[in-house]
Amino acid sequence: MTTSTHLLRRRRFLPLFVTQLLGAFNDNLYKNAMVLFVVYSVYNSEAEEAGFSALASAVFIIPFFVLSALAGQLADMRDKAKIIRVVKFCEILIMLVGGAGLLLAWQGTATDTLAIPLMLLALFAMGVHSTFFGPIKYAILPQHLRPREVLAGTGLVEAGTYIAILAGTILAGWISVEASAVAVFLIAIVGYVSGRQVPDAPPASEGRIDYNVWRSSIDLVRNTMHDRRVFLAIMAISFFWSIGAVLFIQFPPLAKNTLSASKEVASLFLVMFSVGVAIGSISINAMLKGTVSARHAPASVIAMAVFVVLFHFVCRAWPVPENAELLDVAAFVSQPLAIPLLLTLLGIAVAGGMFVVPLYAFLTTFVDKSQTARTIAANNIVNSGAMVAGSLTAMALTAAGMEIIEQLLVVAAFCLGSAWLGRLLFLAEEQAAATA
Repeated sequence: MTTSTHLLRRRRFLPLFVTQLLGAFNDNLYKNAMVLFVVYSVYNSEAEEAGFSALASAVFIIPFFVLSALAGQLADMRDKAKIIRVVKFCEILIMLVGGAGLLLAWQGTATDTLAIPLMLLALFAMGVHSTFFGPIKYAILPQHLRPREVLAGTGLVEAGTYIAILAGTILAGWISVEASAVAVFLIAIVGYVSGRQVPDAPPASEGRIDYNVWRSSIDLVRNTMHDRRVFLAIMAISFFWSIGAVLFIQFPPLAKNTLSASKEVASLFLVMFSVGVAIGSISINAMLKGTVSARHAPASVIAMAVFVVLFHFVCRAWPVPENAELLDVAAFVSQPLAIPLLLTLLGIAVAGGMFVVPLYAFLTTFVDKSQTARTIAANNIVNSGAMVAGSLTAMALTAAGMEIIEQLLVVAAFCLGSAWLGRLLFLAEEQAAATA
């Protein structure tokens, strides 16, 4: 029996795995249903569509930047299982608001003045929900798993997250907006039930919680980043997520305006990305044989940059359609360049998964268990800042008149930054091993 199969049979892992999977599924079903509806049914210009996509990404990410320090403190100083129960109950209330916004949008009632603001409010609240759940889903692993199980558990959590993203993205592209409104509410209820099954996880440390989010954020990042290896891991992960933020912003308007493809095809793009990250997450665990190391990080992200450039050239060579109708999935796949385009997209994602998973495992295993949640929270603060910066960069480039297809080359340049940081981390890792 493999370690992964073994973990999926145990209550110390399975309820957490299911809960985070459902949460990621609901996040992406809701967010993509909202973005695809607005891009394809409300706006009719690449700049407006890219602007809304970037705005939605920023609205979801901002809570991570502001509240991650508080979330990390709570996760380290309170029972993690109890926090999960509270957070998942709040998800039910959030999805009531988000579902109402989707239904109003479907009916065409006050779309700009009420429906879209309600949807963005719920998206912001889901960002808050994910901010408080994020440190727990990684920090609880060393508490419930054995040392040799942590990498496998991290890989399963990452793979499960991206499989959930895949499923939520598929559903958002294929079902109606009113069906999405009902689905997100029901899934939130199921997630709450599974969250109640997570075994107790008593606090690893005691202390006074600083509720001043700005001071605690600055202190948390400063106190966490003094270790060179942790600093490099966090910075490398942040570069990766700034890349991911820009790509996810680009996909819907790129599909509609450059490739003349329907929202189902835009959903297919996100699906391919999610499948690839899941494959990369599992593959790197097999390559490293359970050892947490950044050995393959530089090569992985350089490969990602190469695939981004190839994706750019395939999009540039895409033929201009003969009529104004958007291509459905069948018509899109029948195009001569469709398979090369999807394969390059898959390559981007596989390489990305291979890059980022060992770095998350590093953060949960190379620090004391009493500091794990706060380390993840510090990582979330820096990651979210990088993602907001990526979103703002995409908005600025669009406002400056740069086509989305050309912005892909900016993404490739970001990959080189990640490769450099990954190389520095591996060298620091070897140096620490030599002096141990």
